[in-house]
Amino acid sequence: MALSERFDEALLLAADLHRTQTRKGSEVPYLDHLLGVASLVIEHGGDEDEVIAALLHDAVEDQGGEPTLARIREAFGDRVADIVAGCTDAVTKPKPPWRARKEAYIAHVREAMPSVRFVSNADKLHNARAILNDYREHGEQLWQRFSTDMSGILWYYRSLADVFNETNDNALSRELDRVVGEIEALCKEE
Repeated sequence: MALSERFDEALLLAADLHRTQTRKGSEVPYLDHLLGVASLVIEHGGDEDEVIAALLHDAVEDQGGEPTLARIREAFGDRVADIVAGCTDAVTKPKPPWRARKEAYIAHVREAMPSVRFVSNADKLHNARAILNDYREHGEQLWQRFSTDMSGILWYYRSLADVFNETNDNALSRELDRVVGEIEALCKEE
């Protein structure tokens, strides 16, 4: 697949929107995550709309809500905007309580269109890999970065891995399941 100027425009927009944002508990620019998710989508056969949505999947939630979604829709079309909206677990500020928001997202993603599940699966795999690497590096103090405890994070990622395996059953969903299993095994050892 060749990426067009639309991809270039999406990359510039993602960089602009997330320029000052870093990954939780680190100095790593947030763009690292967006590029990682887009890379997974490319590697697993995504089309350009899915790759663009991967670059922008957190823009609405983290960088402006509905006005940002309207900007994405105008620049990249309905399909990209619908995928981004489908990957968003909250638009309002303040966000709803963590557990209720995550339960709603899990229920939503189970019924979401395949492109939403695909991009969301890539997003959660990239996050789970980061959690696994950071847990190996920092141990228990990793959990202080999150707005919930270790058991909540493990519940969320296990629930999503199960949903993606039930609805997708592909290399991406199996890899998420494997990584979450590694995190679970390490946590039991502690």
